[in-house]
Amino acid sequence: MRLASQLTGWDIDILTEAEESERRQKEFAERTQVFMDALDVDEVIAQLLVTEGFASIEEVAFVDLSEIAHIEGFDENTASEIQNRAREYLEQQEAERDAKRRELGVADELAEVPGLTTAMLVALGENGIKTVEDFADCATDELVGWTERKKEKDSEPVRHKGHLDGFEVSRKDAEAMIMAARVQAGWITAEDLEQGGADEDAAGATDDAGA
Repeated sequence: MRLASQLTGWDIDILTEAEESERRQKEFAERTQVFMDALDVDEVIAQLLVTEGFASIEEVAFVDLSEIAHIEGFDENTASEIQNRAREYLEQQEAERDAKRRELGVADELAEVPGLTTAMLVALGENGIKTVEDFADCATDELVGWTERKKEKDSEPVRHKGHLDGFEVSRKDAEAMIMAARVQAGWITAEDLEQGGADEDAAGATDDAGA
């Protein structure tokens, strides 16, 4: 167990059947509460949504209406009302995040970087990243975090959080956003990016041939 944890940089948890049941019950209760608060519905309706596999407000807002309407006890009017509430909630959340982004002084231009959401912009602003140039100057590790492995034999790896922790941004996606920002900032050109990608493909082909 210790070896696996050191190699991956992540903790590995093995749950008993009872612990797994408790985790599922907790997750069910949390999702139920989210739907009750966001959609202003009673507990029964919220529980039905969770039971049918809905895990987020986004799913309720953008799934085909028939997938909500087919739930036992629901009809098309009920489904439509629930979906409208979900969309209104998301619009309100987005407006609040955008207001927060502006309050933090995050430039409108940074929002034009492909892949960055308003929620990400708020997180960046809270970490002092407010312009395209600020973002373009970031290293991938600064965005997605990194794991520091200590030299001491019995020391556990230390996980350092990135500015975009919690957004499930991969290293590849983070690198692409940084490079897009550098193009937008005028530090490099789109042709430079294409040439870089061609060089990597050529190197990969050479390695494969060598193998």
